[in-house]
Order: sequence, then C-alpha cells, then structure tokens
Amino acid sequence: MRKGYAVEDVWGVDMFGFTGHVETVVLLSHKSPDSVINVKVEFGEDDDKISMDAIAERAKKYQPKPKITYKMIQEYVKQKYGFKVHTAYIAEVKKALGITMYSAPNATEELKQTRKRPPKEKVEAITEALKYFEVI
Repeated sequence: MRKGYAVEDVWGVDMFGFTGHVETVVLLSHKSPDSVINVKVEFGEDDDKISMDAIAERAKKYQPKPKITYKMIQEYVKQKYGFKVHTAYIAEVKKALGITMYSAPNATEELKQTRKRPPKEKVEAITEALKYFEVI
C-alpha cells in the first residue's frame, strides 16, 4: 500500500456467478492508518544481520532470462562466421530442434514460395548461436 493511503472500504463483487472469479474493489483515502507495523532490518556480515550479497544472489535466481531475438542470433553469426543468415533459416533450425515457437501475427495460410532448406554451414552456425545464448 502506498504511504499516506488508508483502506476506507473493501468488498468483493461476484460478477461471474458459478465461477472462481471474484473482482475486488478498494476505496483509498488520505486518512491516517489505524495501525502501523514497524519492521527493523539490519544489513551486514554478522550472524544476526542480513547479508546484502546473499540478497543479491537470491534475487538472481528469480530474475527472468532475457529474450533472445532473431536479430541477436543474426548479429552473433555475422560477427563470428562472417555471413548473414535469414530469419527463415533460424526458424527452420528452431523447428527442427523442437524449440517452442510462437505464431506470427502476420503469418499467411499459404506460402508464396516453397521453403528452402538452409545450407549445412548455416545450420551449424545457427545451432552454435543457440547454444551460445543458452536456448538449447
């Protein structure tokens, strides 16, 4: 709850009967809260204190991995191998490896051209890039 706000009224509203959904409505006001809980936490390296390094290390476990884009894969392959790879080749390699792919909003039902298989050296480069980015 934000500082300076007190909960005036709280009530549940069942807008979707016979389901598990309940909508909560809260009215906030600028009144003083009825009670306050003060928590004192001391940081440091002693036994009775919380280590900042331990907190940072624990937070890393919950940090989501960054999304690897096709552009990042293309840049990695260009820098390491010196040639460009088309996004269709990356998609083909990902599909062949069984990596989860999301449907594109601009995808068409029928392809205008038949899909070309990527050359062996490009497949190897893309696979190595996926390993580098820890996708596989």
